[in-house]
Amino acid sequence: MRLFIAINFGPAVRERLLALRDGLRGKSSAGNFSEPDNLHLTLVFIGECDAAQTARVRSAMDAADFEPFPAVIARVGRFGRRGGDIWWAGVRESKPLLALQRELTERLLRDGFAVDAGDYHPHITLGREVVTGEKPWETEPFGETVSAIDLMKSERIRGKLTYTAIHTVSK
Repeated sequence: MRLFIAINFGPAVRERLLALRDGLRGKSSAGNFSEPDNLHLTLVFIGECDAAQTARVRSAMDAADFEPFPAVIARVGRFGRRGGDIWWAGVRESKPLLALQRELTERLLRDGFAVDAGDYHPHITLGREVVTGEKPWETEPFGETVSAIDLMKSERIRGKLTYTAIHTVSK
C-alpha cells in the first residue's frame, strides 16, 4: 500500500479550499486540479508499505503526543515546475503543527522508514501542472481546530486517484 499521514478537513474548510481551487482553475489554461475528497495536509509521506510496516506506522501515530491546535490557511502559492506549476493553499506554520510533523517523522526514521526529514512546508495541493499567468496571493485567513490525524492509503480506482483513511488518531 502507498501510505501517508495527513490532516483531513471538515466541510466548511473543504468548501473554502474548493473555492480557491476553482478560482485558480478559472484563470488557468491547463492543469490537473485536486479532487474535492483529496484535499488534505500531508504531514509525512511514507510510500509503499507491507502489512507489518503499516502496523508500525499505526503504532507511531498512536504514540504521537499532540493536543488539538488551530490550522490556518492564509495564502495561495506555487512550486515552479517545467510544464506547469504545483499550486497550493498555504497553512501557517505553528509550533504545534511543526512539532507534530517533526515527532511523526522522527518516530518513523527511528523505526527504519526512509521518510523525508528535510524542511517541512505545510500546504494543501490545489493543482498540478497548472499553466496560468496568476501570481501567488494572500487570502482571508480561514481554518479549523485539528484534533485528528489520518493514515491515508493512496490508490487508483478506475483510473481515479483515491485517498482513503485506514487509521485515525483523535485527541
